[in-house]
Amino acid sequence: MAELQLRMVRPNLDHLPEINMPEEYELRTYLPGDESAWCEIMNTGIGDGWTPERCKNELTILDSFMPDGCFFVARPESREIVATACAWRNLPNGVTVPKGVVNPATVHMVCAKPNHRGRGLGYLTTLAVLHYMLDQGYKSAFLGTDDFRVPAIKTYLRLGFVPEYLAHDHRKRWSSIFAKLPA
Repeated sequence: MAELQLRMVRPNLDHLPEINMPEEYELRTYLPGDESAWCEIMNTGIGDGWTPERCKNELTILDSFMPDGCFFVARPESREIVATACAWRNLPNGVTVPKGVVNPATVHMVCAKPNHRGRGLGYLTTLAVLHYMLDQGYKSAFLGTDDFRVPAIKTYLRLGFVPEYLAHDHRKRWSSIFAKLPA
């Protein structure tokens, strides 16, 4: 049986920090035609085989997709899109809302191109998604992640997400991740 993906929740969207984008980048939302650039990013960190057609079929035509909640970080001089994160209207199939969590939306598809990682772009795009969710009336946020995504998990913890312990092996898996985080 496949290992259950790790899950994290931000129980509320209170007290979100400001978005302070570095000068060498700009933040914008999805525009039709962004699929190719989006696929370039996703193919570097969210599986492989992303094509514009697959992106449309599995993301942009779905009711869960919110175009104005899909954020991209671009280089102003070249317009190259280098990072992304998006708000997803619904929780993934089979996921129940954790006890005490009200009206959540999902943070989805957080990724940056390898040569732009380590610059806080995942933090900034995820923060933009959280601000968007709050503006849309959502009260909390949810995301799924994997054990090996330690830098991303560090970012999510910094943004107020907390682990959920859903499967019998999650305590052990989370303990292993916490041991890899800097003190």
